[in-house]
Amino acid sequence: MSWELLLLLRWMWGRPSVKAAVTAGLLVTALWHLKCFIHSSSSSDEAFKHMKALTVLVWEWPSKQVPDFSRDVCLEQYGIAGCRLSTERRLLSQADVVVFLHTTLPWGRDKLPRDRPHGQSWVWVSLESPTNTRALAGWNHTFNWVMTYRRDSDIFMPYGKLVPNQSATVSIPTKTNLVSWVISNYHRTQKRAEVYKNLSRYLHVNIYGKAAKKPLCKDCLLPTTSKSKFYLAFENSIHQDYITEKLWRNSLLAGTVPVVLGPPRANYEQFIPADSFIHVDDFSSLADLATFLKTMNSSRYRQFFAWQKGYSVKLYTDWRERICTICATYPHLPQGRLYPDLQGWFNT
Repeated sequence: MSWELLLLLRWMWGRPSVKAAVTAGLLVTALWHLKCFIHSSSSSDEAFKHMKALTVLVWEWPSKQVPDFSRDVCLEQYGIAGCRLSTERRLLSQADVVVFLHTTLPWGRDKLPRDRPHGQSWVWVSLESPTNTRALAGWNHTFNWVMTYRRDSDIFMPYGKLVPNQSATVSIPTKTNLVSWVISNYHRTQKRAEVYKNLSRYLHVNIYGKAAKKPLCKDCLLPTTSKSKFYLAFENSIHQDYITEKLWRNSLLAGTVPVVLGPPRANYEQFIPADSFIHVDDFSSLADLATFLKTMNSSRYRQFFAWQKGYSVKLYTDWRERICTICATYPHLPQGRLYPDLQGWFNT
């Protein structure tokens, strides 16, 4: 540096306005570096939080036989990482999520923990329809999320779905009879009982299950229903999105055409192709439905299986998989919310 420039700088530094400007610049620079450090630290904390495994406590397992959770079930079985399942209530204070199945809920809110750790979320789970779900009024302002068969649930858990399978081919089992129905709980007041009674006047229905005193073993169900051209996939009650294993397992997976009784056709078409099933409401009378079933030719019948060319049926039957799904959807779930009127929401 030349002596002329050095003298100039010494002269400028002596001026108050220049000294203030330099000091302010240094202060701004320091604050900027501090902000970057804090942001970096915050980002690291957030990243660590997402990297940390979620602990999901199931308050009471739905069956007497509780699975072994010593291994990473969600990752090994379903490819869902960062999910720790447990039924050990001693982990309540550490749990990120606590799951309560409605069928195992105790009578009374006082039987559940009074306080929950900050940031812990409670999930209400039910796969039953509102018609078959009792005592909801006492659970207002209790649960953060709901997990049901309804598509508008926080965690959507259907009984089954069609998954893309480009290697699939059409496979129709050999048929030996026209229509079958497996029924365990038969009540004359149900709409399905009325429809069956009237439909059976026009055609023969092969009935199985406890109600018919012809129970089927677990491995006998699909081989039995697959022998029928059509299966009565009649739901025990009619509600939006309430489409159960009667369609997914007993019909589609078995390789028979479902004749459905449940929500409107448009609702079914949100789950399966329009040409893969027959809806009772498609006909002005049950006599017309019976005629349609009895007179269908093989070419028309085969068209009902076109969905098999690109899809296969996936069933959701394992509660471990259902609970693991909570971890997969966790980053997208709303935080800090309670359902003020659980019964009102579910009955809508």
